[in-house]
Amino acid sequence: MKTQLTPFHLAISVNDLAESRAFYGQILGCSEGRSTDIWIDFNFFGHQLVCHKTDIEQKTANHNPVDGKQVPVPHFGVVLEMSDWCELRDKLLAADIEFVIEPYIRFEGLAGEQATMFFYDPSGNALEFKAFKDIDGELFKK
Repeated sequence: MKTQLTPFHLAISVNDLAESRAFYGQILGCSEGRSTDIWIDFNFFGHQLVCHKTDIEQKTANHNPVDGKQVPVPHFGVVLEMSDWCELRDKLLAADIEFVIEPYIRFEGLAGEQATMFFYDPSGNALEFKAFKDIDGELFKK
């Protein structure tokens, strides 16, 4: 069953707005919305991501084992169409982004098979981008 999704809103802490503007705007290709001298709105693949400048240093993420890899927790991201995921992967590789988990196919041959990759933004927020060959059939498949 295909569901019409509405955009989520997520506000995160960042250490440097200029770095965040370059990372989310130039590297990830997110268009910028409203901003002030302490926050920036981004169109994060159709969702509203707000980067708030704080003096809070990000703690080292915890990790949980998933498919033999150490997944950073917490993390956020989006599920993309496979072609968009491949395009973003290639863009990140060309930009020499340091991956926490290199792009690969997780749960290969099993329910929920997906392309995934993990990396940190400049402030230490962990991001995951994933894609499915059949998003409607695989996203929540047990």
